[in-house]
Amino acid sequence: MRRLIKHGNIIDDTWQPLDPDCSVPEHGQICSLEQWQDLADKDGSAVQLEPGQEPTPLFDALEKIDLLVINFPVFTDGRGFSYARDAREHGYQGELRASGHFIRDQLTYLQRCGFDAFQMADDSDLNAALTSLRDFTEHYQAAIDQPLPLFRRRS
Repeated sequence: MRRLIKHGNIIDDTWQPLDPDCSVPEHGQICSLEQWQDLADKDGSAVQLEPGQEPTPLFDALEKIDLLVINFPVFTDGRGFSYARDAREHGYQGELRASGHFIRDQLTYLQRCGFDAFQMADDSDLNAALTSLRDFTEHYQAAIDQPLPLFRRRS
């Protein structure tokens, strides 16, 4: 069973992974965007977005999605940061998981964009990754996790 960081804790992943060859995903299984769009009942669903798949098709059903996974196939592809921010700005309240190839140094920035779970491609040192989420205690800029910039919070 894969492990991940969620809400500041290391946990086992209870969701079944994406199976692109499955025509009808089971409840509790992560769907591709195409599989999710074909679901008759989207309540309690999980969907994974790949680079180039913006979250726009999900906006009318965000309240039905329990898990939104945004895949990072390479750590240099930053589109997932924007997808996360867009989902949160449109009201998504469920688990927002970064999955794939991102590096420990990016975790704080992923969290600032709205991610609350992190499934790293290499989960061998999740304790060090968890520690890195506490590298910064204050942020100057506004973001999803703190909508007011520092100068507004100090006045």
